[in-house]
Amino acid sequence: MTELSSILAKVAAGELSPAAAEPLLQPAVRDLGFATLDLDRERRCGHAEVIYCPGKTPAQVLALMQALAAAGQSAMASRASPDVAAVVRAALPEAVYHETARMLTYDSQPLPTPAGRVAVVAAGTSDLPVAEEAALVAERLGAVVDRVFDVGVAGLHRLGRQLDRLREANVLIVVAGMEGALPSVVGGLIAKPIIAVPTSVGYGTGQGGLAALLSMLNSCVAGITVVNIDNGFGAGVAAALINRLATRA
Repeated sequence: MTELSSILAKVAAGELSPAAAEPLLQPAVRDLGFATLDLDRERRCGHAEVIYCPGKTPAQVLALMQALAAAGQSAMASRASPDVAAVVRAALPEAVYHETARMLTYDSQPLPTPAGRVAVVAAGTSDLPVAEEAALVAERLGAVVDRVFDVGVAGLHRLGRQLDRLREANVLIVVAGMEGALPSVVGGLIAKPIIAVPTSVGYGTGQGGLAALLSMLNSCVAGITVVNIDNGFGAGVAAALINRLATRA
């Protein structure tokens, strides 16, 4: 029974008055002045609100993480710089800075028991910040994550050695810059959902990832879904949700 169903059942049974139930049915928010924190997102969407650090001061990031912790929700802050991490960790020593993924995490409750499998495939070492962001998010949302890195199309024999591993996953995240060809290659070999992530890695005509994005959007391989440039976070959430459904089936 969901929390909403439980509240309505108590009202129907006369254990809770409509007046007392009304505030419980309102979306939970926390007004911090500079931000209105959505504390109901975990119930609605399966994951708590995630803090996007660029454009926020270190003090604002800290206040948001503290508010999530006070509400009993584990916190994630994406695209955190070392300076932001230093301020947060000074006040919250148990917060962890994941340098490659550029993410800050603080656990106010146990993470979900890992289940299922998500494979995160990266074309090259330069793609690792985006790939690690995706992997970390998927892990924290309950997936077992298998990292398969540096298997880009410049040396396809590297990918061929990993195909059996990839076939064990419920869903794959494939991260690539330059011409963005890797998701199409993987999609032609693996019968699993693929989330393609173009990165901004590449030289001038790559246009900061636009070339990879267009290549992925124009793939002739069916079953590939594409997120925005460098959006490892979005790919990680989508993969974790697909993995949950596959694990429950």
